[in-house]
Amino acid sequence: MSAPTLPTVSTAPTAVLPTPVRPHAPTGVAAPRRRALRAHLGTLAGTAVLAVLVWRLGTGAFLDGLRRIDGPTVLAALGIGLVTTVFSAWRWTLVARGLRIRLPLAAAVADYYRALFLNAALPGGVLGDVHRAVRHGRSAGDLGRGVRAVVLERVAGQLALMGVGAGVLLTMPSPVRAEARHLAPLVALALAGALAVVLALRMNRAPARRGRAVRTALGEARHGLLSRRNLPGIALSSAVVLAGHLTMFVLAARVAGSAASVAALTPLAVLALLAMGLPLNVGGWGPREGVTAWAFGAAGLGAGTGLGVAVVYGVLSLVASLPGVAVLVGRRYAARYTRSPSEPSEPSEPSESSYVDGVPAVSAVSSAKYSPKESARLSSSSFPFSAEPSEGRPMTPESV
Repeated sequence: MSAPTLPTVSTAPTAVLPTPVRPHAPTGVAAPRRRALRAHLGTLAGTAVLAVLVWRLGTGAFLDGLRRIDGPTVLAALGIGLVTTVFSAWRWTLVARGLRIRLPLAAAVADYYRALFLNAALPGGVLGDVHRAVRHGRSAGDLGRGVRAVVLERVAGQLALMGVGAGVLLTMPSPVRAEARHLAPLVALALAGALAVVLALRMNRAPARRGRAVRTALGEARHGLLSRRNLPGIALSSAVVLAGHLTMFVLAARVAGSAASVAALTPLAVLALLAMGLPLNVGGWGPREGVTAWAFGAAGLGAGTGLGVAVVYGVLSLVASLPGVAVLVGRRYAARYTRSPSEPSEPSEPSESSYVDGVPAVSAVSSAKYSPKESARLSSSSFPFSAEPSEGRPMTPESV
């Protein structure tokens, strides 16, 4: 009887399979998804507000105000919109000049009209301003500085609205005056606490990064908004723009059939304008209608009337932005029918005299022509510079 055979053990090295790596989502995808989610949430919130208003007040308040809009009202809205747009564009040019960016007034007015129309026609209410900022930044050769110029311009308008609105709501009779006086100390404490939290978070950053970010932000705000050269014009333009919005609201109230005095309508208009700044709307619609209906009802003027006033105001604001359609169509037409450059011809064989230091003259000229210019590189980081980096022309105060 033979002994059982034992299995042989191989001493050859075995191949080690690599551990499969689980794919991870790119780090740059999370931020766009969050922005898209916020945009959709704002649109859904604005739609929900409008749905609740229609459910509670019906469609009569919407339709009654629209039937009252006539030709003279449309012309008045276009006139008011022209004044507010020109002064808003002028404020933008002042801020851009403070940030050392060239922006002619005519181009600023055209871009502002287009941004207003896109804000009114697209969900979110800010896509036009985003487009305006990106386009101006690219044309100026400094995208970041162009975007910050638009941000500071919008901040200037909001600061003027909040300053005037606080004075109006605290001094003039309004549905929120008593509550505002009681809440003013709490709001001040909340702002102080928020400022303390922001400062504490900034203290955790690296000293170099913290100091550079603070110096950059304060320097741009100082030069763009608070300099002696810009502050008077920015304050004047902001006051005119705010007066134009209040005038448009009073016009909408008269068209909607409200006989309330201007003094009674001013606090309600301020509340509506403050509600329009909330990023929870559909092309500006939603919070404005809800707040206006509530404010008119609390003031004893009727919630239905307030909803009609808000609807008419929204339609008149859209009418005032209609010149932006002409800007869009005109620039699209110009871009489509601009003659494309002709195809280059076949290069001929260079002669003996066509060489410079052993290099063909055509190649030397081409390399000199298409190499980045030193002035173009310096134009985005030094002052003064032109709106077109390739031109290299200095900007003078008269050219703004």
